[in-house]
Amino acid sequence: MTPPNATVAPLLSAQRLAFSRNDEPIFGPLDFSVDRGETLLVEGDNGSGKTTLLRVLAGLLPPGAGEIRFEGALASHDSRNGRTLLLGHRVGMNESLSARENLDYLSGLYGVRTVATAESVLEAVGISAWIDEPLRSLSAGQKRRVGLARLLLLAGDLWLLDEPYANLDRHGIDLVNTLIADHCARGGAALVTSHGAVRFANSGARHVRLSA
Repeated sequence: MTPPNATVAPLLSAQRLAFSRNDEPIFGPLDFSVDRGETLLVEGDNGSGKTTLLRVLAGLLPPGAGEIRFEGALASHDSRNGRTLLLGHRVGMNESLSARENLDYLSGLYGVRTVATAESVLEAVGISAWIDEPLRSLSAGQKRRVGLARLLLLAGDLWLLDEPYANLDRHGIDLVNTLIADHCARGGAALVTSHGAVRFANSGARHVRLSA
């Protein structure tokens, strides 16, 4: 039990976080944190390092400097495992397999949220009619919805969403905002990259701005 006056560490925090490629600075140094129930909007033009930042936070790239912590502990493979889910520009699944087959495979690797199934999450994002179609036969917007279904299926505290509104119509954009709000209401958190906040529903969210 947490003492009444104890300070609760943020779900994610970064101190002096920076990344360079071939000695060329990509972003940083950055200091920010995100608590459970909170969404952080990461803004910046093309080339400002938004995608790279999320890949560093997900553990796919090592930081060039600084540190990342999850609930006060230094980030490691174990601390990220099952805690972070990255939705990038690509769906990150086998395009020869169907949405059902991909999600069943991922659920076997990582486990699922309570009572969540491939069928239920694909229905929740409006893609159930294509559940058994190979991903390669789907449109870019449909593939994006399969990626959103993965977020709903797998248990993860922190969503790292890289331009999640890309290739979606107005209804899809509203769906993304609803999913983010529901995730945060359940005690999760999200980092969302965007060129601007025009599609982002949470006007009270904090912002981090990256400069190219």
